[in-house]
Amino acid sequence: MSSGGEGTTYDLVVIGAGSGGTRASRMTAKAGLKVAVVELPYALVSSETEGGAGGTCVIRGCVPKKLLVYASSFQADFKDAFGFGWQEGERSFDLKKVMEKKSNEVGRLNGIYGRLMKNSGCDYHEGRGRILSPTTVEVTAPDGTKTSLETKNILVATGGRAFVPDLPGKELCDTSDEALVYDEIPKRMVIVGGGYIAVEFAGIYSGFGAEVHVVCRKPLPLRGFDDECRQLVLDNLVKRGIHVHVNTSPVSVSKSENGTSLSVRVRTAEGEETSIECDKCMFATGRRPNVQNLGLENVPLVKQGDNGKILVDDFLETGQKGVWACGDVIDRIQLTPVALMEGMALKETYQGNPTKPDYECVASAVFCQPPLATVGMTEEEAKEKVAGEIDVYVEGFRPMKNTLSGRDERSLMKMIVETATGRVLGAHMVGPDSPEIMQGIAVAIKAGATKSVFDSTIGIHPSSAEEFVTMRTMTRRVQCKGEGVAQSKI
Repeated sequence: MSSGGEGTTYDLVVIGAGSGGTRASRMTAKAGLKVAVVELPYALVSSETEGGAGGTCVIRGCVPKKLLVYASSFQADFKDAFGFGWQEGERSFDLKKVMEKKSNEVGRLNGIYGRLMKNSGCDYHEGRGRILSPTTVEVTAPDGTKTSLETKNILVATGGRAFVPDLPGKELCDTSDEALVYDEIPKRMVIVGGGYIAVEFAGIYSGFGAEVHVVCRKPLPLRGFDDECRQLVLDNLVKRGIHVHVNTSPVSVSKSENGTSLSVRVRTAEGEETSIECDKCMFATGRRPNVQNLGLENVPLVKQGDNGKILVDDFLETGQKGVWACGDVIDRIQLTPVALMEGMALKETYQGNPTKPDYECVASAVFCQPPLATVGMTEEEAKEKVAGEIDVYVEGFRPMKNTLSGRDERSLMKMIVETATGRVLGAHMVGPDSPEIMQGIAVAIKAGATKSVFDSTIGIHPSSAEEFVTMRTMTRRVQCKGEGVAQSKI
């Protein structure tokens, strides 16, 4: 525990040192205000008593997941290399080694986050933070010692936690937390869910050599993304040997007769039931706001949504003046860069410059293999929101690398254009390097670029990215039924 505590009145006490909480606390402290941060002790797997500076993204989310995506992708790279003249030779994979290196890197980043806050002038308290009143936060240290922090403002930035739905055998199942610390590759693995975590982990463990089954209750994975992109992601999962059970839901999980494996009972939309045998069953059915034991009952003006999320106004303040919330705990857009942006908005507000978070044109990526990246409206969203017509441009092609590797995978690029104005409302891509490409496209779309701007831009050849500036043939024109999109809104 750092200096500061009882007897000190803070301008801000932050509960949670993930992306949003760390950014808000650091920047607010650098602005000259007195800030304290409270975070649970560090652990790779989260619990009611363990967490760590850096939060989900650094410890059990974006960072370790992307490292394992890199590790698993080499299997496909080895196969592709044969088409370029490389000869097959002996190779092996050591999961324990990569997990150890991954954990060391996560631990290093956890230490950096702690130092960043302290070097910014924050008082850092390790333990559980609990709100006693709108101006008091109690910290219970790992040894049981309690400290009361008096403050003018409280920021709740406790993030979210993965969960397993309430079904028979849930205690036998894992979440992504546990799947990031396996010490053995399961021979057979069932992943329940159709979101980005499900398809990402399917690629990871299939790449490591496991037989992977994905149980998805919708006809396509990745609800909320563009439908044509969703279909291609599904096709690519299947082509990489992943068994995808669409329109299927879990019923129960039990120990198999041999006592060492699991039996996952599933039911199709038509009511047909069957069992999938596996060694590990991972649920990737979303994350819930982490609001347990926060003492929210002591600030009754703070309201919560159905899933426990903390409700805030346009400036991230709750119904209780001086109590704020940001990041996954408010369940708006569960992305690390969004939490960082919210933290910066809060810093401005605390300095007397009330600032609303800007949720326009938030780009995102799914690190399936190959990845999907997107910014702006999907075609389905545009049909509902745009008044008038949209022009849809779609290009599907075989990446140049695949022409020699022989890999049976295609890329897809798509643009949604408002017919009346020519403004590009959305861009979507499935294919190698799509997250890197989409970051630049996001800047253009947020700046209000029209299709003519893209058409007049010279491409980089040969590259996949150039397809975004060479799409000249409209695929279809669609009549929409919305009330219109404001000039500043996408």
